[in-house]
Amino acid sequence: MRGFFANRWWVVVATVLGLIVGAGPINVFAFGVFIKPITAELHIGRGLLSSGLTLQACIAAVVSPFFGALLDRWGVRRVMIPGVILYALSVASFMFLRASPLLLMFAFFAVAGLLAPVQGPIPYSTVTAHWFDRQRGLALGIGMAGVGLGVALMPQLAERLTTHVGWRLAYLGLAAAVLIFALIPVALFVREPPGMGGAGAAQRSRRAEAREGLPGTPLGAAVHSWLFWGLGIAFLFDVMAINGTLTHIVPLLRDRGLPLPEAVGALSGAGIALLLGRAGSGWCLDRFRGAYVAIGFFVMPMIGLALLSSRLGGIVPAAGAVTLGLGIGAEVDLMAFFVSRYFGLRDYAKIYGLMFALFGVGTGVGPALSGFSFDWFHSYLPIFMVYEAMLFVTCAIFLRLGPYPYPARPEEFGAAALKATA
Repeated sequence: MRGFFANRWWVVVATVLGLIVGAGPINVFAFGVFIKPITAELHIGRGLLSSGLTLQACIAAVVSPFFGALLDRWGVRRVMIPGVILYALSVASFMFLRASPLLLMFAFFAVAGLLAPVQGPIPYSTVTAHWFDRQRGLALGIGMAGVGLGVALMPQLAERLTTHVGWRLAYLGLAAAVLIFALIPVALFVREPPGMGGAGAAQRSRRAEAREGLPGTPLGAAVHSWLFWGLGIAFLFDVMAINGTLTHIVPLLRDRGLPLPEAVGALSGAGIALLLGRAGSGWCLDRFRGAYVAIGFFVMPMIGLALLSSRLGGIVPAAGAVTLGLGIGAEVDLMAFFVSRYFGLRDYAKIYGLMFALFGVGTGVGPALSGFSFDWFHSYLPIFMVYEAMLFVTCAIFLRLGPYPYPARPEEFGAAALKATA
């Protein structure tokens, strides 16, 4: 990259656009729009359908560490370009979803889980972390804000498509959006700093040598530390609570008498709040202690759950969705930042991929728990009480975090790399 398009911030632009149509906005949040029409047509319960997300998330969790290793070996760009195409095909395949045989229905979710890491935060945050150091929190916050835009826009797109062409063709429309918003920007702008790219044996050897020279904790040492598992459990509980609630926010509000556009509007409000949470948490992480930033943002969903549990009308449900959005807006940004500051960049993709695997399990388990809570108790209130307890534990874990072992360096790595290519 040279000239105007050589600016490293184009990587952040590509990240924003790609994550608008990422696995979170499409596989999880837009899924909330489809719950009622799919269960009505296929004659299955919300818990059974949502358990498909559990399978999807568990497979994505198993794949994520290997995907991180694949990025380290072959480079982000060479993995993502074919991966995004395959992911778009997996989204389109949901137009053929059937309830019988049951194994076939779960096969669609399994394939989606296998390909979900390609359109998740792992590759985007990996390349961003390598380009930025002192501004890493801000860069990650802006880039990951694409998820917030996706949560605001993809359910709206899904609702419009479902209304006009039905839920099956709506999935085809979402697949087309993936190709437009992810494939093109990735092909144009996503690449690693000089010395970190390439796919030949010599290039891989240079990439390994460059990575060995980076400060950081080896993968083996990281997974044997309480810090890794503490952070992993904290983010697991957080995403179970927030995703488990937001995935069902549309059917929950429709059960309370709100029309579909207003229910989807509340979810979009959560997406806008997610956008603010991404950028806001990134800005705060560059200036304040990360543990306090995390606690501040995760108190928000506790308030949101309390508002939704109150069953009050008016703007209360929308306010509950917004506060949940602020919490989920910070979680992926915080995870990416904490991995870089507590474990360094040496094995960043592997460590982040493994932690994201735990996080990924929560994205599927939460929606299933909420679905079964409704099927068994005809209410979401019992599971909301469990979620409140999980978020309390999450905040307690963050209180134990100490100073960063790998603070920001005096000189930007990305800036130095760009000078080397001039």
